[in-house]
Amino acid sequence: MSANNAFHIAVLAGDGIGPEVMAPALEVLRKVGDKSGLSFRFTEAPAGANNYLATGKSMPDSTIKLCEEADAILLGACGLPSVRYPDNTEIAPQIELRFIFDLYAGVRPARLIPGVPSPIVGADQRGIDLVVIRESTEGLFASMGKGVVTQEDARETMVITRKTSERLFEFSFRLAERRKARGKPGSLACVDKANVFKAFAFFRGIFDEIAKKHPDVKTDRLYVDACSAMLVKRPWDFDVMVMENMFGDIVSDITASLIGGLGMAPSADIGDKYAVFQPCHGTAPDIMGQGKANPTGMILSAAMMLDWLADKHGIESATEAGAQIERAVDQVYAGGLKPMEFGGSNGTADIAKAVLEAL
Repeated sequence: MSANNAFHIAVLAGDGIGPEVMAPALEVLRKVGDKSGLSFRFTEAPAGANNYLATGKSMPDSTIKLCEEADAILLGACGLPSVRYPDNTEIAPQIELRFIFDLYAGVRPARLIPGVPSPIVGADQRGIDLVVIRESTEGLFASMGKGVVTQEDARETMVITRKTSERLFEFSFRLAERRKARGKPGSLACVDKANVFKAFAFFRGIFDEIAKKHPDVKTDRLYVDACSAMLVKRPWDFDVMVMENMFGDIVSDITASLIGGLGMAPSADIGDKYAVFQPCHGTAPDIMGQGKANPTGMILSAAMMLDWLADKHGIESATEAGAQIERAVDQVYAGGLKPMEFGGSNGTADIAKAVLEAL
Protein backbone atom coordinates (compact mmCIF):
# COMPACT_ATOMS: atom_id res chain seq x y z
CA MET A 1 0.00 0.00 0.00
CA SER A 2 1.56 3.27 -1.10
CA ALA A 3 -0.52 5.38 1.25
CA ASN A 4 -2.97 4.79 4.08
CA ASN A 5 -5.95 5.28 1.79
CA ALA A 6 -4.54 3.67 -1.39
CA PHE A 7 -5.18 -0.02 -1.99
CA HIS A 8 -3.73 -2.45 -4.49
CA ILE A 9 -6.39 -5.00 -5.48
CA ALA A 10 -5.71 -8.25 -7.34
CA VAL A 11 -8.55 -8.83 -9.82
CA LEU A 12 -9.24 -12.40 -10.94
CA ALA A 13 -12.29 -12.10 -13.19
CA GLY A 14 -12.31 -15.81 -14.04
CA ASP A 15 -14.64 -17.62 -16.42
CA GLY A 16 -18.19 -17.41 -17.74
CA ILE A 17 -20.03 -14.44 -16.29
CA GLY A 18 -17.10 -13.68 -13.95
CA PRO A 19 -15.72 -10.84 -16.10
CA GLU A 20 -19.26 -9.53 -16.73
CA VAL A 21 -19.99 -9.03 -13.02
CA MET A 22 -16.47 -7.91 -12.17
CA ALA A 23 -16.55 -4.86 -14.45
CA PRO A 24 -19.50 -3.16 -12.65
CA ALA A 25 -17.96 -3.90 -9.25
CA LEU A 26 -14.76 -2.11 -10.25
CA GLU A 27 -16.79 0.85 -11.54
CA VAL A 28 -18.61 1.03 -8.22
CA LEU A 29 -15.34 0.93 -6.29
CA ARG A 30 -13.89 3.74 -8.40
CA LYS A 31 -17.01 5.83 -7.85
CA VAL A 32 -17.19 5.29 -4.10
CA GLY A 33 -13.43 5.81 -3.86
CA ASP A 34 -13.72 9.22 -5.45
CA LYS A 35 -16.43 10.13 -2.93
CA SER A 36 -14.56 8.78 0.08
CA GLY A 37 -10.99 9.86 -0.63
CA LEU A 38 -9.87 6.29 -1.29
CA SER A 39 -7.84 5.19 -4.30
CA PHE A 40 -7.52 1.77 -5.88
CA ARG A 41 -4.99 0.18 -8.19
CA PHE A 42 -6.51 -2.82 -9.91
CA THR A 43 -4.22 -5.45 -11.40
CA GLU A 44 -5.95 -8.14 -13.44
CA ALA A 45 -4.61 -11.68 -13.61
CA PRO A 46 -5.72 -14.97 -15.18
CA ALA A 47 -7.29 -17.84 -13.26
CA GLY A 48 -9.81 -20.53 -14.03
CA ALA A 49 -10.89 -23.05 -16.62
CA ASN A 50 -9.89 -20.98 -19.62
CA ASN A 51 -6.39 -20.57 -18.25
CA TYR A 52 -6.25 -24.32 -17.67
CA LEU A 53 -7.22 -24.95 -21.28
CA ALA A 54 -4.49 -22.60 -22.47
CA THR A 55 -1.67 -23.58 -20.11
CA GLY A 56 -2.56 -26.76 -18.23
CA LYS A 57 -2.71 -24.88 -14.90
CA SER A 58 -5.65 -23.32 -13.07
CA MET A 59 -3.58 -20.17 -12.54
CA PRO A 60 0.02 -19.19 -13.23
CA ASP A 61 2.58 -18.58 -10.51
CA SER A 62 2.41 -14.87 -11.39
CA THR A 63 -1.25 -14.78 -10.30
CA ILE A 64 -0.40 -16.33 -6.94
CA LYS A 65 2.48 -13.86 -6.48
CA LEU A 66 0.15 -10.95 -7.30
CA CYS A 67 -2.38 -12.17 -4.75
CA GLU A 68 0.38 -12.43 -2.17
CA GLU A 69 1.49 -8.84 -2.77
CA ALA A 70 -1.96 -7.19 -3.08
CA ASP A 71 -3.93 -5.68 -0.21
CA ALA A 72 -6.98 -7.79 -1.13
CA ILE A 73 -8.20 -10.16 -3.83
CA LEU A 74 -11.40 -9.76 -5.85
CA LEU A 75 -12.56 -12.87 -7.68
CA GLY A 76 -15.42 -13.11 -10.19
CA ALA A 77 -16.25 -16.78 -10.72
CA CYS A 78 -14.06 -19.66 -11.88
CA GLY A 79 -14.58 -23.02 -13.50
CA LEU A 80 -16.66 -24.43 -16.35
CA PRO A 81 -18.64 -27.69 -16.16
CA SER A 82 -17.16 -28.85 -19.47
CA VAL A 83 -13.52 -28.32 -18.40
CA ARG A 84 -12.18 -30.84 -15.91
CA TYR A 85 -9.02 -32.33 -14.48
CA PRO A 86 -8.17 -35.93 -15.45
CA ASP A 87 -9.92 -37.14 -12.24
CA ASN A 88 -13.15 -35.49 -13.49
CA THR A 89 -13.19 -32.69 -10.89
CA GLU A 90 -13.74 -29.09 -12.00
CA ILE A 91 -11.10 -26.39 -12.19
CA ALA A 92 -11.48 -24.43 -8.93
CA PRO A 93 -8.77 -21.86 -8.17
CA GLN A 94 -11.18 -20.26 -5.69
CA ILE A 95 -10.76 -23.37 -3.51
CA GLU A 96 -7.03 -23.61 -4.17
CA LEU A 97 -6.54 -20.02 -2.98
CA ARG A 98 -8.11 -20.94 0.36
CA PHE A 99 -5.43 -23.57 0.93
CA ILE A 100 -2.55 -21.49 -0.48
CA PHE A 101 -3.29 -18.47 1.74
CA ASP A 102 -4.81 -20.32 4.72
CA LEU A 103 -8.19 -18.60 4.34
CA TYR A 104 -9.91 -20.57 7.07
CA ALA A 105 -12.99 -18.35 7.61
CA GLY A 106 -15.55 -18.39 4.81
CA VAL A 107 -17.95 -15.54 5.53
CA ARG A 108 -21.35 -15.83 3.79
CA PRO A 109 -23.79 -13.03 4.73
CA ALA A 110 -27.45 -13.42 3.87
CA ARG A 111 -29.42 -10.18 4.18
CA LEU A 112 -32.83 -9.71 2.58
CA ILE A 113 -32.71 -6.43 0.67
CA PRO A 114 -35.91 -4.31 0.52
CA GLY A 115 -37.90 -5.14 -2.61
CA VAL A 116 -36.22 -8.52 -3.18
CA PRO A 117 -38.59 -11.52 -3.06
CA SER A 118 -37.98 -14.31 -0.55
CA PRO A 119 -39.66 -17.73 -0.67
CA ILE A 120 -40.21 -17.52 3.09
CA VAL A 121 -43.65 -16.27 4.12
CA GLY A 122 -43.31 -13.26 6.41
CA ALA A 123 -39.69 -12.55 5.53
CA ASP A 124 -40.59 -9.20 3.96
CA GLN A 125 -41.98 -8.08 7.35
CA ARG A 126 -39.60 -9.89 9.72
CA GLY A 127 -36.41 -9.48 7.67
CA ILE A 128 -33.44 -11.81 7.23
CA ASP A 129 -29.96 -10.73 8.32
CA LEU A 130 -27.60 -13.55 9.20
CA VAL A 131 -24.06 -14.74 8.52
CA VAL A 132 -22.83 -18.27 7.85
CA ILE A 133 -19.17 -18.76 8.74
CA ARG A 134 -17.82 -21.79 6.94
CA GLU A 135 -14.46 -23.25 7.88
CA SER A 136 -12.76 -23.25 4.48
CA THR A 137 -9.52 -25.25 4.67
CA GLU A 138 -10.36 -28.47 6.51
CA GLY A 139 -13.42 -30.63 7.08
CA LEU A 140 -14.35 -32.89 4.19
CA PHE A 141 -12.61 -30.54 1.72
CA ALA A 142 -9.24 -31.44 3.28
CA SER A 143 -9.56 -34.61 1.22
CA MET A 144 -9.82 -32.75 -2.08
CA GLY A 145 -7.56 -34.49 -4.59
CA LYS A 146 -6.54 -37.10 -2.00
CA GLY A 147 -9.53 -39.42 -1.97
CA VAL A 148 -9.04 -43.11 -2.71
CA VAL A 149 -11.24 -44.78 -5.32
CA THR A 150 -11.23 -48.49 -6.13
CA GLN A 151 -13.57 -50.73 -8.08
CA GLU A 152 -15.36 -51.54 -4.85
CA ASP A 153 -15.51 -48.29 -2.88
CA ALA A 154 -14.47 -44.65 -2.59
CA ARG A 155 -13.18 -42.95 0.56
CA GLU A 156 -12.70 -39.32 1.53
CA THR A 157 -11.44 -38.27 4.96
CA MET A 158 -12.74 -35.37 7.05
CA VAL A 159 -10.12 -33.46 9.05
CA ILE A 160 -10.80 -31.11 11.97
CA THR A 161 -7.83 -29.70 13.90
CA ARG A 162 -7.67 -27.81 17.16
CA LYS A 163 -5.50 -25.02 15.71
CA THR A 164 -7.86 -24.14 12.87
CA SER A 165 -11.00 -24.61 14.98
CA GLU A 166 -9.70 -22.25 17.66
CA ARG A 167 -8.90 -19.57 15.07
CA LEU A 168 -12.26 -20.10 13.38
CA PHE A 169 -14.21 -19.72 16.62
CA GLU A 170 -12.22 -16.67 17.74
CA PHE A 171 -12.98 -15.08 14.36
CA SER A 172 -16.67 -15.98 14.71
CA PHE A 173 -16.99 -14.56 18.21
CA ARG A 174 -15.26 -11.33 17.14
CA LEU A 175 -17.68 -11.01 14.22
CA ALA A 176 -20.65 -11.58 16.53
CA GLU A 177 -19.29 -8.89 18.86
CA ARG A 178 -18.85 -6.45 15.94
CA ARG A 179 -22.41 -7.13 14.81
CA LYS A 180 -23.70 -6.56 18.34
CA ALA A 181 -21.89 -3.21 18.44
CA ARG A 182 -23.72 -2.31 15.21
CA GLY A 183 -27.14 -3.08 16.65
CA LYS A 184 -27.51 -6.72 15.59
CA PRO A 185 -28.30 -9.52 18.07
CA GLY A 186 -24.65 -10.59 18.17
CA SER A 187 -25.43 -14.25 18.91
CA LEU A 188 -23.42 -17.25 17.66
CA ALA A 189 -24.57 -20.81 16.96
CA CYS A 190 -22.24 -23.77 16.45
CA VAL A 191 -23.75 -26.05 13.80
CA ASP A 192 -22.49 -29.64 13.67
CA LYS A 193 -23.40 -33.32 13.91
CA ALA A 194 -21.89 -33.91 17.34
CA ASN A 195 -24.51 -36.53 18.23
CA VAL A 196 -23.14 -38.94 15.60
CA PHE A 197 -19.49 -38.16 14.79
CA LYS A 198 -16.56 -37.92 17.20
CA ALA A 199 -14.95 -35.28 14.98
CA PHE A 200 -17.94 -32.97 15.44
CA ALA A 201 -18.05 -33.62 19.18
CA PHE A 202 -14.39 -32.51 19.20
CA PHE A 203 -15.37 -29.44 17.13
CA ARG A 204 -18.17 -28.53 19.56
CA GLY A 205 -15.93 -29.05 22.57
CA ILE A 206 -13.47 -26.47 21.24
CA PHE A 207 -16.38 -24.09 20.58
CA ASP A 208 -17.42 -24.44 24.25
CA GLU A 209 -13.85 -23.63 25.36
CA ILE A 210 -13.65 -20.46 23.25
CA ALA A 211 -17.16 -19.40 24.29
CA LYS A 212 -15.95 -19.00 27.88
CA LYS A 213 -13.66 -16.19 26.69
CA HIS A 214 -16.62 -14.28 25.17
CA PRO A 215 -19.32 -14.22 27.87
CA ASP A 216 -21.17 -11.29 26.28
CA VAL A 217 -22.06 -13.33 23.17
CA LYS A 218 -25.17 -15.47 23.43
CA THR A 219 -24.38 -18.95 22.13
CA ASP A 220 -26.32 -21.93 20.86
CA ARG A 221 -25.50 -25.41 19.59
CA LEU A 222 -27.50 -26.95 16.75
CA TYR A 223 -27.38 -30.13 14.70
CA VAL A 224 -27.10 -29.31 11.01
CA ASP A 225 -30.30 -31.15 10.03
CA ALA A 226 -32.38 -29.33 12.64
CA CYS A 227 -30.69 -26.04 11.73
CA SER A 228 -31.59 -26.48 8.05
CA ALA A 229 -35.23 -27.17 8.92
CA MET A 230 -35.35 -24.08 11.15
CA LEU A 231 -33.76 -21.87 8.49
CA VAL A 232 -36.59 -22.43 6.03
CA LYS A 233 -39.20 -21.77 8.71
CA ARG A 234 -37.85 -18.90 10.82
CA PRO A 235 -34.62 -17.52 9.31
CA TRP A 236 -35.05 -14.26 11.25
CA ASP A 237 -34.20 -16.16 14.44
CA PHE A 238 -30.58 -16.58 13.30
CA ASP A 239 -27.63 -14.20 13.55
CA VAL A 240 -24.18 -15.77 13.16
CA MET A 241 -23.61 -19.50 12.57
CA VAL A 242 -20.27 -21.32 12.40
CA MET A 243 -19.75 -24.78 10.92
CA GLU A 244 -17.50 -27.30 9.16
CA ASN A 245 -16.56 -26.84 5.51
CA MET A 246 -19.02 -29.15 3.72
CA PHE A 247 -21.91 -28.20 5.99
CA GLY A 248 -21.10 -24.54 5.32
CA ASP A 249 -21.02 -25.18 1.59
CA ILE A 250 -24.57 -26.53 1.71
CA VAL A 251 -26.10 -24.26 4.36
CA SER A 252 -24.74 -21.08 2.71
CA ASP A 253 -26.55 -22.01 -0.50
CA ILE A 254 -29.74 -22.48 1.50
CA THR A 255 -29.38 -19.06 3.11
CA ALA A 256 -28.60 -17.43 -0.26
CA SER A 257 -31.82 -18.91 -1.62
CA LEU A 258 -33.75 -17.24 1.21
CA ILE A 259 -32.65 -13.75 0.08
CA GLY A 260 -33.30 -13.98 -3.65
CA GLY A 261 -30.70 -16.49 -4.82
CA LEU A 262 -26.98 -16.78 -5.39
CA GLY A 263 -26.91 -13.68 -7.60
CA MET A 264 -27.69 -11.57 -4.52
CA ALA A 265 -25.19 -13.22 -2.19
CA PRO A 266 -21.67 -11.90 -1.46
CA SER A 267 -18.92 -13.82 0.29
CA ALA A 268 -15.38 -13.65 1.59
CA ASP A 269 -12.68 -16.16 2.47
CA ILE A 270 -10.54 -14.65 5.18
CA GLY A 271 -7.32 -15.66 6.91
CA ASP A 272 -5.00 -13.98 9.37
CA LYS A 273 -3.28 -11.98 6.60
CA TYR A 274 -5.05 -12.45 3.25
CA ALA A 275 -8.64 -12.37 2.02
CA VAL A 276 -10.55 -13.17 -1.17
CA PHE A 277 -13.93 -11.58 -1.96
CA GLN A 278 -16.31 -13.10 -4.49
CA PRO A 279 -20.02 -13.62 -5.15
CA CYS A 280 -21.51 -16.95 -4.12
CA HIS A 281 -22.70 -17.79 -7.63
CA GLY A 282 -20.84 -19.81 -10.24
CA THR A 283 -19.82 -19.02 -13.81
CA ALA A 284 -23.31 -19.61 -15.31
CA PRO A 285 -22.09 -20.40 -18.85
CA ASP A 286 -25.71 -20.75 -20.02
CA ILE A 287 -26.18 -16.96 -19.78
CA MET A 288 -22.62 -15.87 -20.55
CA GLY A 289 -22.38 -12.96 -22.98
CA GLN A 290 -26.11 -12.23 -22.94
CA GLY A 291 -26.12 -9.28 -20.52
CA LYS A 292 -28.36 -11.19 -18.09
CA ALA A 293 -25.89 -11.72 -15.23
CA ASN A 294 -26.77 -10.10 -11.92
CA PRO A 295 -23.71 -8.22 -10.57
CA THR A 296 -25.25 -7.52 -7.15
CA GLY A 297 -23.42 -10.33 -5.33
CA MET A 298 -20.11 -9.13 -6.81
CA ILE A 299 -20.83 -5.49 -5.91
CA LEU A 300 -21.73 -6.44 -2.33
CA SER A 301 -18.57 -8.58 -2.14
CA ALA A 302 -16.61 -5.43 -2.98
CA ALA A 303 -18.39 -3.69 -0.10
CA MET A 304 -17.32 -6.54 2.20
CA MET A 305 -13.76 -6.03 0.99
CA LEU A 306 -13.88 -2.37 2.00
CA ASP A 307 -15.12 -3.26 5.48
CA TRP A 308 -12.31 -5.82 5.86
CA LEU A 309 -9.68 -3.33 4.66
CA ALA A 310 -11.05 -0.74 7.07
CA ASP A 311 -10.80 -3.14 9.99
CA LYS A 312 -7.33 -4.34 8.98
CA HIS A 313 -5.83 -0.88 8.41
CA GLY A 314 -7.96 1.23 10.77
CA ILE A 315 -9.38 3.42 7.97
CA GLU A 316 -12.87 4.57 8.93
CA SER A 317 -13.57 6.07 5.50
CA ALA A 318 -13.35 2.57 3.98
CA THR A 319 -16.02 1.36 6.41
CA GLU A 320 -18.30 4.20 5.34
CA ALA A 321 -17.56 3.53 1.66
CA GLY A 322 -18.69 -0.08 2.06
CA ALA A 323 -21.84 1.10 3.84
CA GLN A 324 -22.51 3.56 1.01
CA ILE A 325 -22.47 0.71 -1.50
CA GLU A 326 -24.90 -1.32 0.59
CA ARG A 327 -27.25 1.68 0.94
CA ALA A 328 -27.13 2.28 -2.83
CA VAL A 329 -28.03 -1.35 -3.51
CA ASP A 330 -30.89 -1.17 -1.01
CA GLN A 331 -32.17 2.02 -2.61
CA VAL A 332 -32.31 0.69 -6.17
CA TYR A 333 -34.03 -2.56 -5.22
CA ALA A 334 -36.53 -0.79 -2.99
CA GLY A 335 -37.18 1.47 -5.99
CA GLY A 336 -38.30 -1.43 -8.15
CA LEU A 337 -35.14 -2.81 -9.79
CA LYS A 338 -35.92 -6.38 -10.88
CA PRO A 339 -33.18 -8.66 -12.26
CA MET A 340 -33.99 -11.23 -14.89
CA GLU A 341 -33.74 -14.16 -12.47
CA PHE A 342 -36.71 -12.64 -10.62
CA GLY A 343 -38.70 -12.50 -13.86
CA GLY A 344 -37.79 -8.86 -14.45
CA SER A 345 -36.16 -7.13 -17.38
CA ASN A 346 -33.10 -5.60 -15.70
CA GLY A 347 -29.78 -7.05 -16.86
CA THR A 348 -26.16 -6.44 -15.94
CA ALA A 349 -25.94 -2.94 -17.45
CA ASP A 350 -29.22 -1.77 -15.86
CA ILE A 351 -28.23 -2.91 -12.40
CA ALA A 352 -24.75 -1.40 -12.65
CA LYS A 353 -26.10 1.92 -13.91
CA ALA A 354 -28.73 2.08 -11.16
CA VAL A 355 -26.23 1.46 -8.36
CA LEU A 356 -23.74 3.97 -9.78
CA GLU A 357 -26.47 6.62 -10.03
CA ALA A 358 -27.60 5.89 -6.46
CA LEU A 359 -24.05 6.53 -5.27
